[in-house]
Order: sequence, then structure tokens, then C-alpha cells
Amino acid sequence: MDQETESRTYPLGRSRPDLALDDLPEPEQVFKVSRIGPRQMAMYVVGPSLIALGISIGSGEWLLGPQAVGQFGFVGVGWVILVSAVLQTFYNVECSRYVMATGEAPVVGWGRVPPGWLLWVPFSVFVVIFAFIAGGWAASAGQGLYALVHGEVAPAGAEEPRIWAIGLLVLVFVLTAFAKRISRSLELANWLMVGAILVGLILIDLFVVPWELWWEGIRGFFTPAAPPEGITATQLGGLAGFTALASGLNWYVMGHYRDKGYGMGYRTGYISGMRGDQQRMLDVGVTFPDNPENASRWRRWYRLLLVDMWGVFFIGAMLGMLLPTILMAHAVDISGTRPTTAQVPTFVATVLDAEYGRGMFYLALALGVLILFSTQLGIFEAMVRVTTDAAHATSPRLRRLIEGDPRRFYFPFMFVLMVIIAIVLHLALPVNLVQWSANMSNFGALIYPFMLMYLNSKLPKPARPRPWHYVLLVCNFLFFGFFFVNFIADFFGDPLVTF
Repeated sequence: MDQETESRTYPLGRSRPDLALDDLPEPEQVFKVSRIGPRQMAMYVVGPSLIALGISIGSGEWLLGPQAVGQFGFVGVGWVILVSAVLQTFYNVECSRYVMATGEAPVVGWGRVPPGWLLWVPFSVFVVIFAFIAGGWAASAGQGLYALVHGEVAPAGAEEPRIWAIGLLVLVFVLTAFAKRISRSLELANWLMVGAILVGLILIDLFVVPWELWWEGIRGFFTPAAPPEGITATQLGGLAGFTALASGLNWYVMGHYRDKGYGMGYRTGYISGMRGDQQRMLDVGVTFPDNPENASRWRRWYRLLLVDMWGVFFIGAMLGMLLPTILMAHAVDISGTRPTTAQVPTFVATVLDAEYGRGMFYLALALGVLILFSTQLGIFEAMVRVTTDAAHATSPRLRRLIEGDPRRFYFPFMFVLMVIIAIVLHLALPVNLVQWSANMSNFGALIYPFMLMYLNSKLPKPARPRPWHYVLLVCNFLFFGFFFVNFIADFFGDPLVTF
């Protein structure tokens, strides 16, 4: 390799080719605007956080959080929610730092960590699919759709809710297939769904929930207390894992920053829908030379990332947890009963029906279906995206077979995965499926924070984290890792800690 070629590449990690070098683009160039003010932020810049938020509001927020509060109250549960949301949002920023600096999706970046891609890339794809293939969100949404159609909760073991769940998976396939740019279509869908969800929940809560319960919910976030007696390691670990997003596996969504064009993602391409023209998507990332101009541009991109994550995702996740949990607490108060695992998806709607009439019943059900569908939409697509990114980046034979068009792998694999999920969601109650996924997400916290520290420490100097960032990544490992170890101990015998 001659000196000129060497100067145009940047070595990072091992077993993957060096990154090419190019200048960071200006944000205005990427988003095709003359300036970025509040209006431009909302219309063009914000986006990946909404996809993550659409996934977030539906697992911890609609199922596990309300179930825990409905059974055990706010105190001793609320602080777990707050700590989890703070740590996960920070972790998201650090995952996205790598994507912005290299244009590589995280699953491809893991291949640069010793011993190399042959271990970490297939392992990471397996972990994501193993964690989320259960389809618990679609199954829960199917219960809500059954109740919307029939005006009553489905009997135990009914098959029709599962048929509705499979129909929702087909809808995800159609939405992505008819998109011009898949990430952009997901953003717009989540703008509509997340907006409708939050507005709808605020209006219902303002109408039915007493102010003292609002205060009790907010106070619960900031009240340090031991977990309540009777809550299990699986329940608390599931709540911690799926508050905000998916703890140690959050990286599986952050590749959308590449497709959005954040930082060096603008240089590496994106996955198009069938209606769009697929541009060439690079199989190796690109980073930037360390000079004052790129350092200045990096600071601008990093500020935009912080707005997207802390200003949209974190605030939305906390509202998404507060609003359903206080509604659940009110439903428990007025009904005198507590939700079981089987009842959680429709419990609030059933109670509101008895207390406030059929209109509130259908409104609560519709919101629940919307919440759970937005989650399944993001998770289903992300499993396909992670596998496509991994296969495209690591297999020259596949790239030749699909002639450089990742869609030729993306959509056939989505169809196969849809069939598998349709089978798996018959195997357990929906909330049990979600709890399994949440605790598998905590498993990721034992591994990926350290891999992220390795990668980010080797980025160009302007993009490297500060020392205290590493401390918070270790906190992710300790907090979520504890819940996973406790879950495994509980699963095979006695938990490490009983509450």
C-alpha cells in the first residue's frame, strides 16, 4: 500500500478493512436546508429518536410498567424506571456516537472488536433475533384488536387474537415494501402514532385520573426505596430492561442514524424501500480526518444528537411510562382488582368500560393497539435491518448474489422471519413473551458497553468520549447486568435477591 493510499484510510480495531477518510458534511447539506432552527429540527433533523420511542412505548410503558405498578404501587418501582431511562438514553448516545463517526451500523462495528467479526457479528445477530422473535407485542395488540372488533375481551386460549397479530406483521411488511426510504417512512409513521398516543393518554388521564395519583406517580420516580415485597426478579428485571428501550441491546435501533444521514452516515448510504431507488450502500464505513474544520462540524452533529435523544426520546419515554402507569393505578383503585399477566393488555379498557362507558373502552383499546403496533413495527423491522446490515457488510459472496442491492436480502428475510414469529407467538401468553425479551435485553448489558468503550476510544479524537462517559457505561453494565444474573438465578432455582 503506497503512502497516499495509507493517508486516505483510518485503521480501527481488527478483522475488518480500514475506514475510508472523507470530510464530515454540514448538517444543512444533509437535510437540504439553509439553516437549522426549531422548525427545521422538527421537520428534518428529529427522526431516529421517534423510531426508538415508538418501540419504547409499548413494552415497559404499556405492559410491564403498568403491570408492576398495578400490582405493587409506585414506591420502590418508580426509581427503577428513572434510573433505567437515564442510563439507556446515555447508552443510546454512545452507540450513536460510533454510527455518526463511521457511518457503520453498530452490528458491523462489533466486528472490529477482538477477536473479530467471525465471532461478534453472527453472535450479535443471534442475540437480537433470539431476544425479540417472540412477537409478544403483536400478540398483545391482537388481543386489543379482538376486543375492538367483538366488544369484549378474548377468552383464554382464543386463536383469533393471534390471527390479528399475524395480520399486523403483514402490515409491517407492506409499510416497508411500499416505502421510498424505509427509515423515513418509519419516522413519519411514528410521528403520527407517538403523537396520537401521548395526546390520547394525556386527555384520558386529565379526564379520569385524580391529581393525587399524578403526584404519586411523579414522586415515585424520585423516591429511593427497596422493591416492594412480592415482586419477582423477572418482573423487576423486565421493567428495568424495557423502560425506555431495550437496555444492553438498544444498539439494534441506532443504525437508523446512518440511514438518516447523521455525520458520516451521509457518506455510507441507506436501505431503500421497493418504491425508491437503491443507492450504493458501502460495506465498509468512512470516518473523518482530525482537523479543526471537522472538529467543528462534529460538535454540531453531536449537539443535534443530544437534542434528538434527550429532548425527544428521554422526555417521551418518561411521559410514556408515567401516563399509562397512573392510568393503571387509577383502574386498580376503582375496580378493587389487580391485573394478571393474561389481563394486562386489556385490563384498563375493561375497567374504564365499567366506570365510564363504552366510548372510553374503545378509546383505551385503540390506544393500546396503536402503542403495541408501533413497538412491533420497530422491532420487526430492526431484526431484519440488523441481519441485512451484518450480511451485506461481511459477505462478498452475498453482495455479488444480490448485485449490491440489500433489498434483495432484506425483503425475503423479512418474509421468512414473519412466518417464524407467527409460529412462536402461539407458545406463551403475550406478557410472558415480552418479559422474556426484556431480560434477554439485560443480557446485552453484560457485553456491549465494554465493546462500545473499545470502539469509541479508537475514533478520531474529536469524536472520542470523555472519561466520565466510560464510568456511565460501566453503570449500565452493573445495573442491567445485575437484573439479568438475578433473572437467570431465579429461572434455574433461587434468585440472588428476594423482595
